[in-house]
Amino acid sequence: MEKGLIGIQMSTIKKKVDELGAYETLKACAELGYHCMEVSQIPMTPENVSGMRKACDEFGIKIAANSASLEPMAPGMPGEFLTTDFDKIVEDCKALNTDMLRIGMLPMTCMGSREKAVDFVKRADEMAERLGEHGIDLYYHNHHVEFVKYDGQYLLDIIKDNTKKMGFELDIHWIHRGGENPVTFINKYAGRIRLLHLKDYRIAPVSLPEGDFDIKAFMGQFYNLVEFAEVGEGNLPVKECIEAGLAGGSEYFLIEQDDTYGRDPFESLKISRDNLIALGYKDWFEL
Repeated sequence: MEKGLIGIQMSTIKKKVDELGAYETLKACAELGYHCMEVSQIPMTPENVSGMRKACDEFGIKIAANSASLEPMAPGMPGEFLTTDFDKIVEDCKALNTDMLRIGMLPMTCMGSREKAVDFVKRADEMAERLGEHGIDLYYHNHHVEFVKYDGQYLLDIIKDNTKKMGFELDIHWIHRGGENPVTFINKYAGRIRLLHLKDYRIAPVSLPEGDFDIKAFMGQFYNLVEFAEVGEGNLPVKECIEAGLAGGSEYFLIEQDDTYGRDPFESLKISRDNLIALGYKDWFEL
C-alpha cells in the first residue's frame, strides 16, 4: 500500500526545545515512535540546528520542512526572513536535508485586505522560483482567515489563482474552522500539496462556576468552546482527510496541536499516535 509519513509539527513541542534542547527533545519524540519533524517556531541557532542534525542522524529522523517568513509578520517582529536572510535559510535547509520550506502565516498587516494579500503571495511566488534554483519548494500554510470572501471567492482560492510555483500546506482544523469541509478542500488542491497538517477540532463542555448564575460568564464560555484536540479525539474525519491528502500528492502528515490545555505535549502526541495506529497507520510512523 502506498503510504505517507506521519510526524510532528515542532511548534507543538517548542517549550520542550526551550527546556530540554533540540537534541533531547527529538530523542524523546523518537522514543515515542515519531521519525519525522516539521521545524516551526524553533530559533534556528547554530546550537539548535546542530542538535537537530545530530538527532536526525542518530535516531533516524526525517525533517519534512523548515519554516520561514517572507518578511516580518508584524512591524518590528524579530526573526529571519527570506527577503533579508535568504542564504542562511537555504543553508539551514541543506544542513537538515530538507527540500521544503513553508510560510506559516499570512502577515498580520495583510489580513483584511485582498490587495495586500495578493501582493504578498505574488512576491512569495517569485521567492518560490528563486528557492527552486536551490532545489527547495515553498509552501503556504492556511488558517481560517483565508476563508474570508471577496466578491464571492475565498481568499485561499484567490491565493491559489495568483500563484504558480508556491504550493500549499493545508491544515484540516483551520479549514473546518473557516466553515468548509477539509476533505473537499484537500481534493480541490490536489497536485499542489506535499504537506498536510493533522489537527483535530473539538467542542469543550460548558463548565459553570458554583454559585449564582452569571449570564456574562456563561456567554463568555458559550462563544469560546472550540478547542484544538489530539488527533482522533475531536470531530474531524481524520481518516478521510489523510486518504484525500495521499491521493492529492501529500507526502507528509504533520500532527500539530496549538494548545494542549495543561496536558504535557508528549502525552498529547502519544494519544494522537495511538489513535492513528488504531486507524491503521502504524507503518506511516516508520521511514
